[in-house]
Amino acid sequence: MSEIPGDLKFLKSHEWARLEDDGIVRVGISEHAQEQLGDLVYVELPALGTAVKAGHAVAVVESVKAASDIYTPVSGEVIEVNELLADRPELINEDPYGEGWIFAVRIADRGELDELLDADAYAEQLEQDAH
Repeated sequence: MSEIPGDLKFLKSHEWARLEDDGIVRVGISEHAQEQLGDLVYVELPALGTAVKAGHAVAVVESVKAASDIYTPVSGEVIEVNELLADRPELINEDPYGEGWIFAVRIADRGELDELLDADAYAEQLEQDAH
């Protein structure tokens, strides 16, 4: 299993959230999730300006195996989407914690980040799921 970046917070459903310096939260899926899905062939991005609520599905990724909803870890407004994924969904497979981010939210309540799993708790969950 690869290194899980320590600056990320996670949902149990394998989405990650990274709080940027400007208060924006960037969201993607974990390395584990993209490995489970296999080669991604399509990403349905949320519309800019969409109000999102933590834990609700806002995007979809499709692989050769399955389609999967992507849930937002935090509530707020979608202010940016990763346009590169329209032509290159495989970026999520290649760099899930970097160029493969999916969307960014202007967070409504930073306290929601405290309710997410930190990297250690997420790694522990992956261990439990493997057994």
